[in-house]
Amino acid sequence: MTKKETNINDIKFIDLFAGIGGFHFALHRQGAKCVFASEIDQQARLTYKYNFQKISPNLFESNLFEDKDLFNKDITKIDPKDIPEHDILCGGFPCQPFSIAGYRKGFDDKDRGDLIFNIIEIIKTKQPKVIFLENVKNLYSHDKGETYNYIKELIKKQGYFVKEKVLNTMEYANLPQNRERLYILGFKNKDEHSNFEFPKPQKLTQKLTDILEKTEVDNYYYYNDKPLFEKIKNDIIKENTVYQWRRVYTRENKSEVCPTLTANMGTGGHNVPIIKDKKGIRKLVPMECIRLQGFPPNFTFPKTVNRSNQYKQAGNSISLPVVEAIAKNILQAIL
Repeated sequence: MTKKETNINDIKFIDLFAGIGGFHFALHRQGAKCVFASEIDQQARLTYKYNFQKISPNLFESNLFEDKDLFNKDITKIDPKDIPEHDILCGGFPCQPFSIAGYRKGFDDKDRGDLIFNIIEIIKTKQPKVIFLENVKNLYSHDKGETYNYIKELIKKQGYFVKEKVLNTMEYANLPQNRERLYILGFKNKDEHSNFEFPKPQKLTQKLTDILEKTEVDNYYYYNDKPLFEKIKNDIIKENTVYQWRRVYTRENKSEVCPTLTANMGTGGHNVPIIKDKKGIRKLVPMECIRLQGFPPNFTFPKTVNRSNQYKQAGNSISLPVVEAIAKNILQAIL
């Protein structure tokens, strides 16, 4: 076994704003160990624990709701000194303040816009080797670029060399979803910063039909007997093509890929992409959305998480193969 292979198993990471664990899956599959995670949404916490209690049992050994647990509930209420030492800080910090769907309030979003400062405090205290952050593309252009430049300077002031790039899932993950996200990397070591390269594009060969359920879908997801059916039946005519109901009209996605999945899918049916199959017109089911994010076949939702929250969690998640490709290149740069 080479020295590089041995060292990979020693790499530790923390998973902030963890959601349902996209970062966790990505880095775990590369051999790194999660030593701390934080997620405030109770339904997402249920899904996270359900999928990781066997993979990372160390996170769940203490009381689930204590502030100092390794599976933390509220990152604003923990002293950064109590967070375990780690090599990589991961975080898909809340994107709604900077997204179009969230009306781009930025730092004016008092509940979510200033959580970046909690990340900075952890960075300042723990000084990990690498910072690995993800957010919506619009963070890069928010307030004419001033918001991102401010965040970048905050990271650089802690002694980090920063790289960033917008990557689209359909171009870098071989998944038929049009999902552009900003990935931000900070390296403590200048040489490791120079050694790191973002992944190269991949040819998109996977089709929507590869993602769709192979067994019969529950009638719940079909519009055939619902009020919306009369408004969309004459527009949705092609099988296995993705459509969207835009409140007053139907939009066909002619690129043969799914539009960006969003957390708003959990708030109403019109936000969920729509397809036509042999049985009728229906919305994508939550597990199809999960597949469009590249999650492994063994991922599942606990029965206690309802459909609305399943959609929300899928839309809030990261595209796992993109994050894993970046993680692989991070490890190559630092080992």
